[in-house]
Amino acid sequence: MATDYDAPRRSEADELAEDSLEELKARRNENQSGVVDVDEDATAENFELPGADLSGLSGEDLTVKVVPKQADEFTCSVCFLVHHRSRLAEEHDGQLICRDCA
Repeated sequence: MATDYDAPRRSEADELAEDSLEELKARRNENQSGVVDVDEDATAENFELPGADLSGLSGEDLTVKVVPKQADEFTCSVCFLVHHRSRLAEEHDGQLICRDCA
């Protein structure tokens, strides 16, 4: 099939402009479902990241090294996370607040 590249191209705006009023009314009256077919929770449950299977670790003990809070760190009074002093946003009545919570 040969294509004439010199012919004017039709856009969606041209097609919508040519639709008759009756055709537009008929489209509007068609039954449309407002229900979304995809259940996001079910989709998220079926999605697995590579290496995320921890079932092989059932007989193993996990060890975590706990380090005490350093002199240049503070505990945010909102999120209760330990941050470096550079993350300090404000202090109200002795309560330190990090930049994320401010």
